[in-house]
Amino acid sequence: MDVSRRDMAVAGAVALAAPGLLLGGFTSADAAADEAAVTENVEILRKALLGAEKTRLEQVAAAQISYGHSDGRVETKEQFINGVMTRKQVVKSLAFPELKVAVVGDAAIARHIYLAESELDGKATTTRIGALQVWQKQNGSWKLLARQGFRLPAPA
Repeated sequence: MDVSRRDMAVAGAVALAAPGLLLGGFTSADAAADEAAVTENVEILRKALLGAEKTRLEQVAAAQISYGHSDGRVETKEQFINGVMTRKQVVKSLAFPELKVAVVGDAAIARHIYLAESELDGKATTTRIGALQVWQKQNGSWKLLARQGFRLPAPA
């Protein structure tokens, strides 16, 4: 049996493409599962911030977290959790509308609006800022590695 260079080229192309085709389905399924897990952890974080749930905050925050506020303050894990637990204002509601999650390997990016209604000394306040979260898969669990709040442009 004679094998031409053309036959070898076709066989090589098939050999190189086959693993990608076979693994492509698994990668998509894994990415979808990871995206769902990150989305779930963003919701756990939102509820923990709203209810000042220390255990949940500790659960989702990475030890190395860099938690940035829209006013420029940056906090460690201890500072971030302590700030939530000792805050003076009463948070009435907290929503993360416009949530978008993108997973890239063992990292994920979540972007959303941070929309809160709170009260301090009888005065109601609405907070509406943008937020960027960076999540990292650590030992099989998604942890919040970085968060940065930022001011949004004034509505037109």
